[in-house]
Amino acid sequence: MEITNIFFDLDNTLWDFKKNSTNTLNEIAFKFKFENLGINSTKKFISIYNRFNDQLWALYRLDKITKEKLRSERFRLALEYFNVNNIDIAEKIGIYYINESPKKKDLVPHTKTVLKYLKEKYRLHIITNGFEEVQYKKLENCEISKFFSTVITSEQIGVKKPNAKIFEYSLSITKSTKNNSIMIGDDLEADIIGAEKYGIKSIYFNRNKSKHQYNPFKEINCLSEIFQIF
Repeated sequence: MEITNIFFDLDNTLWDFKKNSTNTLNEIAFKFKFENLGINSTKKFISIYNRFNDQLWALYRLDKITKEKLRSERFRLALEYFNVNNIDIAEKIGIYYINESPKKKDLVPHTKTVLKYLKEKYRLHIITNGFEEVQYKKLENCEISKFFSTVITSEQIGVKKPNAKIFEYSLSITKSTKNNSIMIGDDLEADIIGAEKYGIKSIYFNRNKSKHQYNPFKEINCLSEIFQIF
């Protein structure tokens, strides 16, 4: 059957999470005067923060910690690494990050041209594990919400990608089928393997050209390659 519905992941597929997060963390280092806290390398702090954040997100995807735990712990642990044991500062930094990072507008290259092209022929949707209150802000601030018919968040359903239930729900709410849908995302396990195990074809956006053993339906390294597929 012909593809009529395209489901996109958001973070690092369309919205440049890495770049926007780094810019926000640099702002935090300046605003909270990291040098006065004994943190002399913002680059090192960002590296340590990303390590803890990735570990906590992995636990969050497995439902082993709550959203609140993830938010409170990632900055506390990063600061603690630099011997800054101040829960109050960690909480203030966490609030600043959640408020400010969604305002950042950097998109993955070719995002708008690809979405404009696809929108003329397909119904476009978002499936995201990101926090609901910030994902909508990202879409609005980057002026790409207009391209999407539906935004599905894991918090709406109570399960996260790669759980089959989120894909089942997404097809149901958009009145799509496995055969007329395709998933595009940068996370091999959550987006690609999750979708294909459920029976939806996928396009793995392997932007960093990471080595892997999986054989997805399609694989691209740049969003502009989508023009050659659709």
